[in-house]
Amino acid sequence: MDEDLILKAVTKIGGEDAKKIVKFLLEKGKATEDEITKATEVKLNEIRKILFKLHGFNLAVSQSIQDKKTGWLIFYWRVQPEQHESVIRTQKRRILERLKTRSQYEQEHDFYYCFNETCRKLTFEEAMESIFKCPTCGKTLQHFDNAEVIERLSERVNALKNELDTE
Repeated sequence: MDEDLILKAVTKIGGEDAKKIVKFLLEKGKATEDEITKATEVKLNEIRKILFKLHGFNLAVSQSIQDKKTGWLIFYWRVQPEQHESVIRTQKRRILERLKTRSQYEQEHDFYYCFNETCRKLTFEEAMESIFKCPTCGKTLQHFDNAEVIERLSERVNALKNELDTE
């Protein structure tokens, strides 16, 4: 799998610090939390949070070895690139379901809006309850043609379906 895609996926999961950690682990192979801290300058507690989050997605695994001098366990972490494709595919499916739900909602409702950027659009039922006055700014609500929104959602749904079908 492409390293850029892996880094993009872990960035979505754990942010820029996760990207630094995974990049280091991909280069090094395996490393302790202390080695990761020195190399990435990310705080130890953040590294642990991120590694456990990645572990939850099955993207990182650890192996523990007992230090013979101190008796303490030393954890060596490594990335599992072979799992990234599965995680990305699962996330795409979740996004696809959310987009389908949103698209259906947009198709089934008639919307009204005051065209003030700080206000939200209301369904017909909500607009009636507020006597077609915006509950936020008080302006008169006007019909909102959401055909463009529906079209963009439909395009995104189709694109994701095609991506999932070709993978």
